[in-house]
Amino acid sequence: MNAYLRLMRLDKPIGIYLLLWPTLWALFLAADGWPSIELLIIFILGVALMRSAGCVINDYADRNIDKLIERTKNRPITSGEVTTGNALKLFAGLVGLAFLLVLLTNWLTVQLAFVALFLAMLYPFTKRWTHLPQFVLGLAFAMSVPMAFAATNNNVPVSAWWIFLATIIWTVIYDTMYAMSDREEDLKIGVKSTAILFAKYDKWIIGVLQISLLLTLIKISEIFNLAVFYDISLILSAFLMIYHQVLIKNREKTACFQAFLHNNYLGMVIFAGIALSFTA
Repeated sequence: MNAYLRLMRLDKPIGIYLLLWPTLWALFLAADGWPSIELLIIFILGVALMRSAGCVINDYADRNIDKLIERTKNRPITSGEVTTGNALKLFAGLVGLAFLLVLLTNWLTVQLAFVALFLAMLYPFTKRWTHLPQFVLGLAFAMSVPMAFAATNNNVPVSAWWIFLATIIWTVIYDTMYAMSDREEDLKIGVKSTAILFAKYDKWIIGVLQISLLLTLIKISEIFNLAVFYDISLILSAFLMIYHQVLIKNREKTACFQAFLHNNYLGMVIFAGIALSFTA
């Protein structure tokens, strides 16, 4: 059982948090306040299930690559603790449970769920043929945004796509930091990433993306007329981004990975600003 929990990364829930924050942003903004308890439960459980499913299909796709990387060589499929057949069965089961949750919403949300599933399954394979797998991951994570609006209001307004954009930019930022910690080994085995694509300009490009994210978040404030608490959260977010730049300054593996993990607090701060805007 422990091997299956590790395969779903339930021992490392950072991915759940990073997917959950934009989902909560969207739910609160779509509802113009606190969403219903029913939708909160559906989406929180859905995030946990789909992130777990994504980890399973990722490890299945990377089973021959993981054994070449020190950090991943002991993952359950690569080490032989879980067979590929059982991994696929687990993936199907997790997706099936997530689909049952989506059926509790509406037809538009169900349709968007199929797009989200396609992107989640596509992502692990993109690192073989493009240097932009982080962008594809961003698309997959950002699909929770139109789904949240669809489930809340049975439509996806133009305003929702600004949150969609912010989620993509943010995902590319933190997953590039993650890829920076694996860059040397990825170069040896031929795995592609934005960290490799950006090369010596990685910190500068991440900086430009961070500024773009802040500008997008400011636009979201204008669109949804958020209160001063949100403005404070953006100021705090800017300081967090500066701290992340400090962490990746020397491109040291552990520090880059720490910057990736620390993005959880950025998502949390933004959510706090949104939530407090509706309780003031």
